[in-house]
Amino acid sequence: MHFFAYAQEMHSASWNRQASSPSSSPAAPEVDVISMGRRVRHLRKAAGLTLDGLSAAVGTAPSQLSLIENGKREPKLGLLQQLAGALGVSIDELLGAEPPNRRAALEIELERYQRSPIYESLKLPKIRISSRLPMDVLESMVGLQHELERRLNEQIATPEEARRANGELRAMMRERNNYFPEYEAEAQKVLASVGHTSGPLSHHVISDIAGHLGFSLHHVGDLPHSTRSVTDLKNRRIYLTQNVRSDHDPRSVLLQALGHYVLGHQTPHNYGDFLMQRVATNYFAAALMLPEQATVEFLQKAKQAKEIAVEDIRDAFAVSYETAAHRFTNLATQHLDIRTHFQKTHKSGIIYKAYENDGVTFPQDHTGAIEGQFSCRNWTSRVVFDVADKFSAYNQYTDTPAGTYWCTARTERSANGEFSLSVGVPYAQVKWFRGRDTTERSKSTCPDESCCKRPPAALASEWAGNAWPSARAHSHLLAAMPPGAFPGVDETEVYSFLQAHSGS
Repeated sequence: MHFFAYAQEMHSASWNRQASSPSSSPAAPEVDVISMGRRVRHLRKAAGLTLDGLSAAVGTAPSQLSLIENGKREPKLGLLQQLAGALGVSIDELLGAEPPNRRAALEIELERYQRSPIYESLKLPKIRISSRLPMDVLESMVGLQHELERRLNEQIATPEEARRANGELRAMMRERNNYFPEYEAEAQKVLASVGHTSGPLSHHVISDIAGHLGFSLHHVGDLPHSTRSVTDLKNRRIYLTQNVRSDHDPRSVLLQALGHYVLGHQTPHNYGDFLMQRVATNYFAAALMLPEQATVEFLQKAKQAKEIAVEDIRDAFAVSYETAAHRFTNLATQHLDIRTHFQKTHKSGIIYKAYENDGVTFPQDHTGAIEGQFSCRNWTSRVVFDVADKFSAYNQYTDTPAGTYWCTARTERSANGEFSLSVGVPYAQVKWFRGRDTTERSKSTCPDESCCKRPPAALASEWAGNAWPSARAHSHLLAAMPPGAFPGVDETEVYSFLQAHSGS
């Protein structure tokens, strides 16, 4: 995991950014009225003009110019042209986003803070920003606002906020059919740089990739417990664990660490950024281990033969079943015109990961989050745990309120327990898959609670009031999410680790 220091400036507006679809047309840039107003004032004073003087030059009342300079009114194009002419600058210079000096930058930032929902909620009087406001007062006020917002953003990184951010991220992935051509292109550049064209990606080739990017690899026995890898950007080192019994493919862990560097990631500004970076590096690593061209050719041949199977992708590219399943969702819609869904579900029934663009109805909470919800007992992802044959893939048709879906699933064990990994498609597209001839069939009426959430009437009548289970409550469910740029990472532990190894 690429590690950075905690972001000192986090702007509340970034928490509400809408993910954009690649197909959407770019919107016309909006005028930043606060920045533009301060720039007009700066240019007016630099030109030695009073408000009255500029008013006479452009034929607009001084009161209107004052509103513009204070960022309370956006001038029309004609007035912008007149202002630019009177001040001797181009319109581009007039609309420039870069503040003309440090004081103007502080004034703009303080003005924005005073118009923010956070400041409004405090019910504090607003400070009149003028040339008479001392510079040290400006510095102090903006510094206080930075710290206030940083602390609020730390507090907001709760499990609920994480679920909301995850729901927004999944919606964006659905819009893009889980396909990111920009990551595919970067992966192809890296593979071309070391001359890798076909076959499974070996440790030797991955070592060559790291060397080409200027990093040395170090396997250690004291990697911080909260990390899978640590990148030392100062000395260009990547530290990995010596533990061969890790649940994660060591190739994938290293490629994800390199992905942060290749994709130019900066310190996350919020939890949504953090999650998006995780998605990006996971995608990048998979695109290296299962290159787009080779994998698409493999899948197209399988589709033509009506023999698509996740285990075949796994075996052909020597990756885990989970990586093969994820990679299938990246390429299925874009290149095969197949809509699909994916689920990783714990044996307890809790969904850990999920993706869909085929209309399947996953359970979700009020934030739109699927992770943490219970999967229907009748879905393939739950039924597979009771199947005796753990070697072969289990296939099942499930009739749901959204239609009939065919799913294929396997179970895998890890340090965190047993999980099922399932990939499914609508009934109309099952003809391309091996296992379509299964006779296993189930029915789910979820989210109707009578489907599997409520016990059958006979059982409830017999045992209601006579059972007292001791729940397996995990203490982490009660804890707030650890704060910082990378939630869950012990910053002191990481810095101490890097300091200890910097001289070796």
